[in-house]
Amino acid sequence: MKITNVEIFCADFDKSAPNEPIFIRINTDEGVCGFGEAGLAYGNSKLGAIGQIQDFAKLIIGQNPMHIEKIWNQLHKETFWGLGGGTVIFSAISAIDIALWDIKGKVLGVPVYELIGGKVRDKVRAYASQIQFDWDKKSRPLGGIKQYGEAARKAKADGYTALKIDPLQRDELGEKNYRNDGLLSSDKLKLCKDRLVEIRNAVGNEMDIILELHAKTDINAALQITKLVENLNIFYMEEPCGPLNPQLMLQLKEKTNIPLAAGERIYSRYGFRPFLEKRYLDVIQPDIANCGGISEAKKICDMAQIYDVLVQPHVCGGPISNAAALQIEAVIPNFCIHEYHVGNMTDFTRNLGTYDDQPVDGYINIPDRPGIGQDIPEKIINKCTKVIVN
Repeated sequence: MKITNVEIFCADFDKSAPNEPIFIRINTDEGVCGFGEAGLAYGNSKLGAIGQIQDFAKLIIGQNPMHIEKIWNQLHKETFWGLGGGTVIFSAISAIDIALWDIKGKVLGVPVYELIGGKVRDKVRAYASQIQFDWDKKSRPLGGIKQYGEAARKAKADGYTALKIDPLQRDELGEKNYRNDGLLSSDKLKLCKDRLVEIRNAVGNEMDIILELHAKTDINAALQITKLVENLNIFYMEEPCGPLNPQLMLQLKEKTNIPLAAGERIYSRYGFRPFLEKRYLDVIQPDIANCGGISEAKKICDMAQIYDVLVQPHVCGGPISNAAALQIEAVIPNFCIHEYHVGNMTDFTRNLGTYDDQPVDGYINIPDRPGIGQDIPEKIINKCTKVIVN
């Protein structure tokens, strides 16, 4: 079996969509194809990912797609910039790696989870992510305070037992409020606490609250916030400061009892290594479509288990990245919880995949379809901006 070509398509056909997922399809001379995704559907980097995939795709034409480890190491070690890593490099490696695992599973007629250790669970607990955009398929940024409690009640009514909220991503009017570094003013701290208290009162003590800060705070602001919320039973605090300085996480960890999480902007086992060796994080959040794909995610998760660090894969893209995350989550013993983003409720995102694997009462069943268990239908591919590498 040989790789004949690689198709890259960007779902940029709906300007009202929450993002623009970047998919690939690797085709073979035996008619089996595999789908992958580069996790840069947002954040002004999609053209970098598309270009990098083109460069790497040229290197794998004619190779055996079953030789996944060989190809991964070639892209990492034999491309000069691969060893330097970074977001764009690893998004391209991830897309290719996921597609290769999809091919392998389809050829062997089994889900990928059977090839990387076998299931330890049949379903995964999910949380309602980013309720500062409400909890509805027509999401919108929320202002005020009461609206946050109302959104939390909607998530609870849908059966979720956990949610995630960034209480400082939007100001009182629901407008962007990203400058949260340095020492926060008393009015901003009050807004943060009032929103979290409103949510806690709305859902009760039995629901877990994940506090998201998007690394828009630094350690100064993070320390202020931890003092405010220590009595609110926060499940964990995500990206309280920059994702590339382990020492900052250490200083914060020494001063709070709230578990700390990060990882969506950390790539490969090499990037996670310092955070794990000193256990600066309690929960890591590798994005399967950015960290190096299924191959690398499994290695990262296994490293984390040595240090009793839990794993919550970051999922904020299209149905292929979600499917890849489910394959990893089915297998790893140190799984924590699955991210179900409010953007995934939209008709746009739900229609991108052939299969609509949605949470039911806060849980997602692991699909038993071959490969990663998800495809992109031709009617969607035909709407996308497309590049073919032969």
